[in-house]
Amino acid sequence: MKIIIINGPNLNLLGKREPEIYGSQTFEDYLSLLKSEFPDVDLHYFQSNIEGEIIGKLQETGFEFDGIILNAAAYTHTSVGIGDAVKAIKTPVIEVHISNTFSRESFRHQSYISPNAKGIVIGFGMESYKLALQYFVK
Repeated sequence: MKIIIINGPNLNLLGKREPEIYGSQTFEDYLSLLKSEFPDVDLHYFQSNIEGEIIGKLQETGFEFDGIILNAAAYTHTSVGIGDAVKAIKTPVIEVHISNTFSRESFRHQSYISPNAKGIVIGFGMESYKLALQYFVK
């Protein structure tokens, strides 16, 4: 099984950025734990602060991978283009958020990804990624 995690803007700062919201663990450390816990999954990772690169990665992997776990971060609430890319590809996408976006500012309650995602996992910290991965390997 081939799965990719795609992270959007500022998620490269996990472990440093607002630890009261996002925790103190880097994503790279968490990814190592996921890979050890799911050794039979060919797990890939991509992060970009650039909207077009995220769209490009969705298009590149969206017809060849078995699943995509997407945390588009702030682009979730602003990017029609990323939402359209999710709609255009064949590979199922699970939208993930570390924080509970509905307990934050009202502009974070809108998602351009959700209408085209297979499912959504919100608010379980880094474990949100694991829950999405468990769905794919069920």
